[in-house]
Amino acid sequence: MPANYYTLNKIIIAIDGHSSCGKSTLAKTLGKALGYAYISTGDMYRAVTLYFIENQVDIGDAEAVSAALKKINLEFKLRPEGNCIFLNGRNVDKEIRTMAVNELVSPVATISAVRRAMVSQQQAMGEAKGIVMDGRDIGTVVFPNAELIIFLTAEVEERARRRYIELIEKGMDVNFETVKHNLEERDCIDSSRKDSPLVKAERAVVVDNTHLNHEQQLEFVLGMVKKKLEN
Repeated sequence: MPANYYTLNKIIIAIDGHSSCGKSTLAKTLGKALGYAYISTGDMYRAVTLYFIENQVDIGDAEAVSAALKKINLEFKLRPEGNCIFLNGRNVDKEIRTMAVNELVSPVATISAVRRAMVSQQQAMGEAKGIVMDGRDIGTVVFPNAELIIFLTAEVEERARRRYIELIEKGMDVNFETVKHNLEERDCIDSSRKDSPLVKAERAVVVDNTHLNHEQQLEFVLGMVKKKLEN
């Protein structure tokens, strides 16, 4: 198989799934392996949430939210540490992962105006194909016709363990039960919101990675991509 096989045969790969099940990790490594662009829609919603927090935007005030969205410019740029998100020209890749943002991002993501603004940007990013995008509604709303749709999941205890370790390694003072409760709340909000709820797309392939490491997961999904391109 030629080294540039994937870049010559571009498709859209949509990855949906629950919080902290490794969607971003899979999408990043998959994008790198295929030579595709990687876009984290979760980071986009986190950046909007960070802007709302920093500018004291009342998420219950539709006019304030609408006005704030017009002032938000999001970009992804490749840096030595990886693909980073920039909010109005500022690298906020680390700031969007605090507990303050964690606790507010799901309510922000339920706001229709926010989702419409983000979906519009996401669809524009995928026009040229050759993209891996992860989030909550990529296979159902953003790219329902994507050539490959994956629904990634894992048991909540395992997701909480992974998230807890990630936060501790970043020096944050958190406890396991708080992290687990936050995940359960986010699952509930994501699955029950009126606008673009988290559901498995009809054509999605479910991948449960509770007992898979990163290498096993990547190998499994790469096999799926190869089969898709061969058909």
